[in-house]
Amino acid sequence: MRIPSRLGRLLAIGLAAAAVCPSSGLTQETTLSQRIEICASCHGADGNSRAENIPSLAGQPEAFIMDQLIFMREGVRPVEAMTPFVEDLGDDEIIAVAKHFAELPPQASDEPIDPALVERGAALAERLRCASCHLPSLAGQEQIPRLAKQRVDYLNQAMKAYRDNTRKGADTIMSATLFGVSDEDIRALAHYAASR
Repeated sequence: MRIPSRLGRLLAIGLAAAAVCPSSGLTQETTLSQRIEICASCHGADGNSRAENIPSLAGQPEAFIMDQLIFMREGVRPVEAMTPFVEDLGDDEIIAVAKHFAELPPQASDEPIDPALVERGAALAERLRCASCHLPSLAGQEQIPRLAKQRVDYLNQAMKAYRDNTRKGADTIMSATLFGVSDEDIRALAHYAASR
């Protein structure tokens, strides 16, 4: 049986983490640079993901990254692939990891951007008032994520999960905002945000 490449990568990362500490994946002796290196194996060495459906962390607001790591650690936002990496993260480590990725410059992914979808997405973003929380540049602020230069596939997947109320621990404002928005409109919004 052939394991899909993404699943294979996640299994390899999990096995590598288990080798560091078989009980939880990591130990308190794991250095910050080692933790960041583990993060980089999926989210990109420069914080800009090149992996399908894995979000970029570079340039995300520090408070947003901290919140998400705490939510994952505490089980408020369960993300199975992240559990071994966050379950023993201390608050100081969360702050340091968040600061590291927040300071990295975001870069566009190598995914193709459709100009017609960008134009359509811009009109939709104005109608849905995306800038009121994510800022006109879509750079995000405080606990609100940066959408600009995020991966198209990740944005598409995340917005559908908000709309369909399947994203555990999600912000209900996003679910309400995207309620009733079609798959094609979500795709246009993803292309627009990624192009910013």
